[in-house]
Amino acid sequence: MKKGKRDSVPKIVVIGGGTGVFTVLSGLKKYPADLTAVVSMADDGGSTGVLSEEFGILPPGDIRRALVALAHADHRILSELFNYRFDTGGLKGHAFGNIMLTALERVTGSFENAVDEAGRLLGISGAVVPVTLDRVRLCAKLEDGTVIRGETNIDIPKHNGALRIARVWLAPAGRLNTRAASALAEANLIVIGPGDLYTSLVPNLLIKGVTSLIRRSRAMKVLVANITTKWGETHGFTAADFVRTIEQYLGARVLDYVIVNTSRPSPERMRRYRNEHAEMVLPGLLSASPTPVFGDFVRHRGFVRHDPDALAAALMKLVTGN
Repeated sequence: MKKGKRDSVPKIVVIGGGTGVFTVLSGLKKYPADLTAVVSMADDGGSTGVLSEEFGILPPGDIRRALVALAHADHRILSELFNYRFDTGGLKGHAFGNIMLTALERVTGSFENAVDEAGRLLGISGAVVPVTLDRVRLCAKLEDGTVIRGETNIDIPKHNGALRIARVWLAPAGRLNTRAASALAEANLIVIGPGDLYTSLVPNLLIKGVTSLIRRSRAMKVLVANITTKWGETHGFTAADFVRTIEQYLGARVLDYVIVNTSRPSPERMRRYRNEHAEMVLPGLLSASPTPVFGDFVRHRGFVRHDPDALAAALMKLVTGN
């Protein structure tokens, strides 16, 4: 582990949201590590958006995914229940876990208490922490000057998705959750990604105090570049573009490593992604800093996403040296 005397079990903080956080956490939980997921609170679509609007709670969707990722194997049915999504009736489109977190917020008196209680129910290995306890809204300015307001409108573009995003910001700006601050300050390894670049990763860096804590931290900092591009966010991006964008918000020479996939799934597996204008993320013109870590990180069947075990093995090798 990096710089100075550390505990034998590494303290690892994973920053992000969506399925990316689920992927990396589900792999890392198999190792002896003190895990904390610091999760974006910018989501405003689907079941999450409806519950946030109607009940005034913080968005539960990304929190739910992180909780399920860290759930104990003995709680398989509960994990499946948390991810169960109603497909008929008045609850159509809602995930049970989102409703559960909404109810727990009412019972326990706060969203943070609700997350903790859900974690106890699921027997999670680690902690799940909202990056902010404030309600925030994500905004983006495109390269043509168009301003898009709301995470869903960025994530599912009604505009030309080939246009690049010039910058994103939060309105209003959120305050850093003190528990997230403590986790970042004590970390041995800080992992950013994988996940949707502008709607899952960067929103965490926009919370005041996050980037300064990461820059000051003695922890190893690793960016996990995505496997595929995303229409409306990262169309045409290489791994070098992911590094450049994160450094735009985090600062240069802060990241120590970038994990880059070099394997290529079959054309058959990629067909559905091409219909969504998605392509494999190529390395691009990466520099020596951050140090690239190349490898086969793609699942060999199903969705073209990171293999949790391969990704976790690479991260643990970096932080432990073994």
